[in-house]
Amino acid sequence: MSEQEIIGKGTWIDKLASELLEREKVLGRNTDMLKVESGLGASGIPHIGSLGDAVRAYGVKLALENLGYKSELIAYSDDLDGLRKIPEGLPDSLEEHIAKPVSLIPDPYGCHDSYGMHMSSILLDGLDKVGIKYEFRRAVDTYKQGLLKEQIHTILQNSTKIGDKISELVGQGKYQKYLPYFPVCANCNRLYTAEATEYIVDEKKVRYSCHDTEISSKMIKGCGHVGEADITKDLGKLAWKVEFAARWTAFDIRFEAYGKDIMDSVKVNDWVSDEILGFSHPHHVKYEMFLDKGGKKISKSLGNVITAQKWLEFGSPKSILLLLYKRITGARELGFEDIPSLMNEYNELEDIYFGRIKVDNQAKVVKSKGLYEYVNLLDPPKQSSTHVNYRLVIELAKIFKENRAERVMKKLLDYGVIKNPEPEIEKLIELAGNFSNEFDQQEKSKVELNDTTIKALKMLIDALGAEKEPEDIQNTIYQIAKSNDVQPKDFFKTLYQIILGTSRGPKIGPFISDIGRKQVAKTLSEYT
Repeated sequence: MSEQEIIGKGTWIDKLASELLEREKVLGRNTDMLKVESGLGASGIPHIGSLGDAVRAYGVKLALENLGYKSELIAYSDDLDGLRKIPEGLPDSLEEHIAKPVSLIPDPYGCHDSYGMHMSSILLDGLDKVGIKYEFRRAVDTYKQGLLKEQIHTILQNSTKIGDKISELVGQGKYQKYLPYFPVCANCNRLYTAEATEYIVDEKKVRYSCHDTEISSKMIKGCGHVGEADITKDLGKLAWKVEFAARWTAFDIRFEAYGKDIMDSVKVNDWVSDEILGFSHPHHVKYEMFLDKGGKKISKSLGNVITAQKWLEFGSPKSILLLLYKRITGARELGFEDIPSLMNEYNELEDIYFGRIKVDNQAKVVKSKGLYEYVNLLDPPKQSSTHVNYRLVIELAKIFKENRAERVMKKLLDYGVIKNPEPEIEKLIELAGNFSNEFDQQEKSKVELNDTTIKALKMLIDALGAEKEPEDIQNTIYQIAKSNDVQPKDFFKTLYQIILGTSRGPKIGPFISDIGRKQVAKTLSEYT
């Protein structure tokens, strides 16, 4: 890879920022400040995918700054969105609030001004914990302050044209009958039941009637109220099919990523932004959804939610950032069991960055170093931290449940893995301890084995599983390898890969004794 081919730090993030800049130059727009946006859903418990949207947008902001431009991230909470159904695990008392904007629903936990703010605050807390800087905006304030009133006015004046285009682009005929704007019913505070049919241009008011509407396959009763709502001061919101466009125009947004589940909305919004509002839509990138280990989309309503807060009980903020900055394309199955490999992968990236691991492939070096810098939010440390294999600490944490920090630290010193007790190792022991308490089994390591190695493993399983403990486990392993024409160093490496998911570790004999030889025999038997 030649010097001029490398953009910024050599990652997909830099490539994206570069594409954005090229497009802005073609459009001839002012590039004094390049704003990027991330939408925060406020209708359910925010998961790692919701966090990912903002983290990746922040990566683009950093890349733009690294290329010499000013940029900021706007984190926009859609807290005027209506509650469509009660997410798994939340109280049934929310039933009476279905179809109301989440900012008008009381917080069921009583700690925030609304249900919507409670959910937004969980996501913002996650962003704070991983070091993301943002400007927070709420839909409820945006509409109350009339920041979108010009865009709403223009959209409603062109509602017939927009309704026809929505039908043409995505086959949805609803907006040929109703305006793409939902007032909040003045009588019952519901959003989607109040359907607007006429726009009074001179008065900037919509006429609506509140009637029964189907939401998430369930019929929601309207209250029958017929009224008018002033788009400049009464509460209401644009439909998703046009709202992004209004926001992009009003806030001058130049980049926003989107999940493939809202592709249709983005397609329509791009057209509305370009053709109706006269603002060239922002540069986009489409990302795939995170799936749970069963292949289902991680979703607020399904309750299979992996939150940043829960993740951080077991892994570092860097492990989250690594997960999100590694790549953006391709659906990925995600579970807490991915944490150990991400923790170890971060250490490997750091070793490459500081030259402690030599990599022949220059392109990989550039990419790895760039990724490491983004995981450190372009403010990398001046020197490497002390590395301890996370799986090793989990194994030790399983053994030592009492006085865990002290006893695991002592073992790490005994093994020669660390030279001194350090606060960051103490934190690692705490995280690995939480992991070992919560999860019995780790993800099985992928290890390629030939017949000879499998035969040697079977002999070792028998030796470790015997009633009488071998006198010298280290020597037993060595002799079994030799008797099967397996290089001892290769056999030790295989054992490390199976037990720790890495190619090296502490002296294997004493370590197996510490874990428990029969426990190790059981683990090894899964590979034969």
